[in-house]
Amino acid sequence: ASDVAHTMQHWHIYRKWNERLFMEMYQAFKSGRAEKSPETFWYKGELGFFDFYIIPLAMKLKDCGVFGVSSDEYLNYATRNRKEWEDRGQEVVREMMEKIGGGSMDSETMK
Repeated sequence: ASDVAHTMQHWHIYRKWNERLFMEMYQAFKSGRAEKSPETFWYKGELGFFDFYIIPLAMKLKDCGVFGVSSDEYLNYATRNRKEWEDRGQEVVREMMEKIGGGSMDSETMK
C-alpha cells in the first residue's frame, strides 16, 4: 500500500505525487520509452485506478484493521480524491500539459 498511499491522503498530496508520475511518464513518451503520451489516457486511467484498485484496497485495509482507527480516514480520502478527480481531472491534465508546454488535448478527447 505504501507506493499508492498518496491516493489516500489530502488532495494536495495526491496531486503532488500524481503530477510527478505524470511528468515521469511524459518524459518516457518523449524519449521513446513509452508508446503514448499520458495526456491521452491519464484522466480515465486514474478513475479506473481508484475504482478497481485504490478504493477496494482501502476497503480491505479497513476490514483487516491494519491502520486501526485511521483506516476510515484513508478510505474517506480515497473516495473524496476519486470524486475530486472525476470533477477536476480533465482540467488537472490540461494544467500539467501547459506546464510542459503542450496542451493539445481537449476535454472530449480525454473522455
